[in-house]
Amino acid sequence: MKASAFVYPWDVNGDPEAPGRIAALGVARATLAAAYHSTRALTPRHPRHRVVTAEHAAVLYPADDRWNGRELRPYPAGDWAPGDAFGEAAAALAGAGLEVHTWVVLAHNSRLGAEHPHTSVVNAYGDRYPWAPCIAQPATRAYLTDLAAEAAVRPGARGTELESLGWYGLQHLHAHDKTGGVGLGDAGQYLMALCFCPSCREGYGRHGLDADELAAAVRTALEPVWQGAPSDGGWPGIEKLLGERLAGTTRAYRDETARTLQEETVAAVRAAAPEGFQVLLHADPVSYHVGANAGVDPAHILSVADGVVVPCAGGTGTLTPFARQERAGAVIAANFTVVSGMGGSPGTLAADAAEARRLGATELRLYHAGLASDSDLDTVRSALAGL
Repeated sequence: MKASAFVYPWDVNGDPEAPGRIAALGVARATLAAAYHSTRALTPRHPRHRVVTAEHAAVLYPADDRWNGRELRPYPAGDWAPGDAFGEAAAALAGAGLEVHTWVVLAHNSRLGAEHPHTSVVNAYGDRYPWAPCIAQPATRAYLTDLAAEAAVRPGARGTELESLGWYGLQHLHAHDKTGGVGLGDAGQYLMALCFCPSCREGYGRHGLDADELAAAVRTALEPVWQGAPSDGGWPGIEKLLGERLAGTTRAYRDETARTLQEETVAAVRAAAPEGFQVLLHADPVSYHVGANAGVDPAHILSVADGVVVPCAGGTGTLTPFARQERAGAVIAANFTVVSGMGGSPGTLAADAAEARRLGATELRLYHAGLASDSDLDTVRSALAGL
């Protein structure tokens, strides 16, 4: 199985040994961040630093003039990724024999929400989620599609992986996060993800719902959850809390909004890309799920993109709905965390990869070559050698 390792430009730039070290893992590809959210990251082998603080979401290359005069535009990186950090790292990785694909984070940007609050998801209580741009808003959709086309198709890249191309909700590791006091479960998370910004209120109206009445129903449905009642059970649990009609109508609206954005964004990337450029989405096979791995309908997304990158840290069962489509040539990449300090299991990678292959995975993704310890990388190297 072809394997790719995720990597940041700051893992590579300034460390002449990094490209060879990554190639020596036995991967054929590096998935290199080109547009990324704020983060604080270890660089355990870098000769000049050990911690990189990316203070805000940014593009890791010089943006072009398509953004001139626009209110919503990508932010340049600071000293954590100066100049064309992506281009410098991509050239070094290619020099080590690695195929380079871009890694592009889209609807996840706390600075955008802080500076342009009207762009954010607004929950049923009126609270804004500044990390979560609402994908129903026309200006936000235009920003995301143009960002994807620019950040994905960098010189030398042979393909892209688009993360957060869908709805984002409450789940978000924020600074000194204190949101775990109530177990919201699948149903509570869905209700807390429903957006009531002006665009979404209009969207609910087009689907026959009164937005004020819907918001009141969401608050009523959540009241037992705040008191400790369970809110799991998948979609039946959501229907139980909100009622079948309201749940089904909100899902239809949100699914349609995400699907059309995904179609428009993939089309924009393909229009900007050379022939043969691969477009993958980080995806969850349950369409109402939110977050970095966008909830999708497997049949639909495999008719739009060249394939998906599927989170498997919690198990490989997430692969099955995509593999069941039996779409010839589709990439189904199983994404495993191989950083033991972040809950990953590099020691079981060989067995996990074998099980993923059995369930229909065609490729592997390894998160993350820059963050892993030396011992984790040694274990990964041994596992890939045996595949």
